[in-house]
Amino acid sequence: MQSVPLNATSALMLVEEIKPYLTWQTTTSYLKNPPAGYLEPAINIWGEIAAIEIKLMNGSYVNEYWFEWDLYRVFQRAHDGHFRFLPSLIAGLFHFARPVPLVSVSLDGKSLPKPYVYADILLQSYQLTAFTPSPITLIDGQDAVAYLENLSTYGSLQDPDALYNNVFYELAQISLGNTGTGAGSFAGGGRGAYFYAGQNTTLTFANGSSTTFDNFARVYANFKNVTTGQQVYNIYLDPPVTVTTSSASSSSATTSSLGVTSSISSASTTTSTTVASTPAPGYPDPVIRQVNNQIGGYYIDSLAYQDVAILSIPSFVGYFAQEASFQAVANQFLASAYAAGKKKLIIDVSANAGGTILQGYSIFKSLFPSMDPYGGTRFRAHETFDLIGREVSAYAGAVYPWDIYAANNSVLDDFAESPFDYRADMTEQGTQFTSWAQKYGPHTFNGDNFTSIIRWNLSDPFSLPGSGIIVDGYQNMTGYPAVQYFAAQDIVIVYDGYCASTCTIFSELMRQQGGVKAVAMGGRPKPGPMQAVGGVKGTNGRLSFNPGGFDMLNLLTDYPWSYIYQMIQDVFSFGNESQVAYWETTTLATYSDYPFRRGVSDSGVVNSRDGIRKGDASETPLQFVYEPADCRIYYTPEMTVSVTAIWKAVYDSTWGKVSHCVDGNVTVVARKHEVGWSAVKRSEDELAALIESMNVYTDISDLTVVGDGLMLP
Repeated sequence: MQSVPLNATSALMLVEEIKPYLTWQTTTSYLKNPPAGYLEPAINIWGEIAAIEIKLMNGSYVNEYWFEWDLYRVFQRAHDGHFRFLPSLIAGLFHFARPVPLVSVSLDGKSLPKPYVYADILLQSYQLTAFTPSPITLIDGQDAVAYLENLSTYGSLQDPDALYNNVFYELAQISLGNTGTGAGSFAGGGRGAYFYAGQNTTLTFANGSSTTFDNFARVYANFKNVTTGQQVYNIYLDPPVTVTTSSASSSSATTSSLGVTSSISSASTTTSTTVASTPAPGYPDPVIRQVNNQIGGYYIDSLAYQDVAILSIPSFVGYFAQEASFQAVANQFLASAYAAGKKKLIIDVSANAGGTILQGYSIFKSLFPSMDPYGGTRFRAHETFDLIGREVSAYAGAVYPWDIYAANNSVLDDFAESPFDYRADMTEQGTQFTSWAQKYGPHTFNGDNFTSIIRWNLSDPFSLPGSGIIVDGYQNMTGYPAVQYFAAQDIVIVYDGYCASTCTIFSELMRQQGGVKAVAMGGRPKPGPMQAVGGVKGTNGRLSFNPGGFDMLNLLTDYPWSYIYQMIQDVFSFGNESQVAYWETTTLATYSDYPFRRGVSDSGVVNSRDGIRKGDASETPLQFVYEPADCRIYYTPEMTVSVTAIWKAVYDSTWGKVSHCVDGNVTVVARKHEVGWSAVKRSEDELAALIESMNVYTDISDLTVVGDGLMLP
């Protein structure tokens, strides 16, 4: 990788042509000047970009690798999963990994967690040996915890405890297969795939023993007949081709047909013939689940827990026309649990990186049918955004509401119910905007300009037409459900800190409007509270619809650069000669498609919307609002082999007789902290599944799961 030469001229052009897209990022002024409570270091995005340009002009980079690494780190250090650029050499050719996943556990649930080799915990958990696991004290001669905390900072999350959790193996991530973060970033999952840690790793244990193993790399490019770094550059980094715009480039996207497997005899379900149904290791038999484990309903097979239902939602992602299967699983399970007399509900959003925005709204409405979700959002106000909005609002005005299936309407389809038509969405007060100027603003906060507060109009039949989803309680779903299944005090949400994107929208609705309590799991081996939501709290953009078929990139609402470029091209396409001449003198003319071919496919993305809490006069983006969970529980060894152990601990702490909370209290009644760990005899099949699961990793070259707010691991 370090043999690939730098073309400084092309590198400078890449940086220059990235700049226009950065103006869409909503948080640059807050990243430079973070408010109190934000736990990551400040970063001046524009200053860092300028520093890279200076190094390029001064000849400070000895090769392509270090230029791309600096560029990648500008985005990664923002700790915003919706703000990213994955350069081809850093992320596209090799992924680095270790063959040994780790876990961080507290043996008694009270003492601070320590890192262990996961295989050692498995041996003890399955009583296959008298061997007692020994914690890791050193990694390559460095203090193990300090090493792992440093490694965690290379992740994309905005909370240090969530980042630390993501270093380790976790059942919820494993349940998502290669669309999660695999066996943890230490083992090469998620952003750990881009971190080169050397040829080998040495672990030293508290019992005095040590072991050294080879690290390895996965190869994602064909190097047949490639013998020089210059060839790598020419073929894979800067090929002499022009990438087409988003709607065209997405036509080859792979989509999957989803299904539902269910033990509810009365449920109407869909089965899949194209996706194998693979139960998640460490999970009990489901009552009902979506076949890719993105959502599932479970009961606990024990008299002590017979009144609780568990809705596991490790992802809000849906697969285009099969979105309804996700919604159907949630609705069927909640209705069946209510009918079965379940009185308590645990919602587990561990590993949830987001997905389809309307899924989050719909599940909230299923649980709180009498409430109108607020969901305030805003964009950054800048020249390009204003110009597009002015033109789209004027052009669409004569035909709104339009027939989205009408012929010869392809340009309008790209903007159907987009934020650029002021008639779409609602004001902060729930009324329709009366002009583009009213919607655009701008309004100044923290030294930057932003639009007015915008809310989804879920009653609008043209709202998000491409999603295939009607939110429960709206349009032809009005009056559903007819009853509230669970009271707020009978619901608790459990997090691993990874919650991002749509998951944060859902969490905000549930906690702020619904008044539901939150339990955070794990975190750094330090006492004190932990945030429940550690992923990006950006609320993204808008779907559009293509009557000729679903357009994958138009379903991505964290605004890929290619989608921004497509919108600008569409504006030029419907302008007259004088309009086009004017636009050529504005920022609309500064966008190019060159950055698309310098990174992993459509990895250039901005966070286009801030989430804003109702009643917050400061309009501080939720990304920068510190919010501890009501209760923090340490992972125990049993929780790394059986997710049911997590649910039992959460139940005990919320409605049972003992509390596992090491900080906070999820109930108003103080309870004695009492927990320990004892191995449980398990089947060989369960062990085999868990052993196999350690090989799961994130392969972004096969990332067929696409949603409208998914945070790339």
